[in-house]
Amino acid sequence: SLSRLSLEALGGARRFADENGATVRAGLAGPGAGEAATAALAWGADEVVLAEHEALSEGDSEAYLQAVLELWQAAGGEVVLFPGDGTGRELGARFAHRIGAGVVTDCTGLERQEGRIVFSKPVYGGKAMARLAVTTPVQVAILRPRAIDPVEQKKEGTGPVRTLSLSLSPGRTRLVAYKEEAGDEVRLEEASIIVSGGRGLGGPEGFTQLQRLAELLGGAVGASLGAVDAGWISPAHQVGLTGKYVAPNLYIAVGISGASQHVAGMAKSKLIVAINKDPEAPIFRVAHLGIIDDYKEVLPAMIQACETYSAP
Repeated sequence: SLSRLSLEALGGARRFADENGATVRAGLAGPGAGEAATAALAWGADEVVLAEHEALSEGDSEAYLQAVLELWQAAGGEVVLFPGDGTGRELGARFAHRIGAGVVTDCTGLERQEGRIVFSKPVYGGKAMARLAVTTPVQVAILRPRAIDPVEQKKEGTGPVRTLSLSLSPGRTRLVAYKEEAGDEVRLEEASIIVSGGRGLGGPEGFTQLQRLAELLGGAVGASLGAVDAGWISPAHQVGLTGKYVAPNLYIAVGISGASQHVAGMAKSKLIVAINKDPEAPIFRVAHLGIIDDYKEVLPAMIQACETYSAP
C-alpha cells in the first residue's frame, strides 16, 4: 500500500497537472510496487512505471537511487516530486544531484507563473514563506509532510502500467543486521494527534504518561531534541529541523520550551496545546491553548478524563 506521504505527493502532482494540462506518471520501486500500482492510479496518477528487484528488498540506498534514475529515464518529466519522509528526502536530494537538477526541500506547494514553475517553502523557522523558481530544465521538490492534501480517491484505478527490468549492480552498502526498534504503531508523520515531551518532563518516566495519553487519543508520541539528546526516548520520535516535520490536527506539547528548531517541525499543526510551568516559555507564542502548570498535575487529570470518556 502507499503511505500517506506518497498520497500527498500524488495529490500535489495531480493538482498541478490539472491546472497545466500535464500528465502524472508515478514511479514505484521496491517490494510490493506492482500491488501499489492500482492504488497510485486511484489516487491521482495517469500512468505508472514500476520496478521490482531483489536488491531493493534490503533498503540499499544505492540500489534505490539507481532504480529511481531508471524510472525517471523511462517516465520522463519536467517536475519530479518526492514524499517528505526519510527515504524521500535522501533519494530526492541524491537524485537531483545526480542529474544536475535544482531541488527545493520542505516544499508546501507549486504553481506555474509567467511561464515559470514557482515552489513555496517555509523559511526562518516557519515565520515567512519563500517562493522559489528553479532554473534547471528538470526541477525536483521534496514535499513537506502534511502540507498538501491527497486528492479524492477514485473508485477504480485504471491506466497504463509499465514494468521495468532493472540491471542493478551491487552497491557499496552492506546490510549487517536488522534491529527492530520499539515505537508507536502510528507513524509520526501520518498521525493526526501527537503528544510530545521535552526536557521539562524531568526524566524518561514522564513519557510513560505521554504514551498513555496518546493511546487514549489514538495518536503518537513525539519528543523535542533535548529529550532525545538526554536519552529519554529514541530519535525516531524527534520533531523539529533535525527530526520530523509534522502537521497533525492536534499537537500537545508537554514540558517543551519552544525552541525555534522544534517549532519549525510542528508549526503547521492545526491546534497546538502547550503545557509548561514557565509562563515565559516561547512555546506559548505559537500555542492556540496554553496551560501554565506542572504537567504532573495536568496529565493525570487529562488521562482520567479520556479514560472516563472512552469507557463503555
